[in-house]
Amino acid sequence: MKSAQSIEDFYVGRGYRGERLRKALEADREYQEVLKRKRSTLTKRVNATSAEQQRYVLSIDPDFTILDRCKKLEKQKLSLSDQQLVHLIKSQLKQDWRKPLNSMLRKLETKYRIER
Repeated sequence: MKSAQSIEDFYVGRGYRGERLRKALEADREYQEVLKRKRSTLTKRVNATSAEQQRYVLSIDPDFTILDRCKKLEKQKLSLSDQQLVHLIKSQLKQDWRKPLNSMLRKLETKYRIER
């Protein structure tokens, strides 16, 4: 059986990127089956909640590693800036990861009085 990464690499090699790649992978039954098995295993290891599984993409091992590390950091007493950084890092696991980045950039522009 192929790995999720090898199936994704196949589509990338055919020129699929971004939304087109996401749709192709959603339609690929073999990819979805591999992903389902992998998520089941990794979800148990990382203890990802059902809400986290819906909120974040979590399609490859590094996604679960990032989520696990963020969850461990969130249990610590972090400074406000570190809390915001962890939140921003977790936002990169979302399908629409650009929105949180733009939001953070707008806040920084306002803080430093930079016109858009």
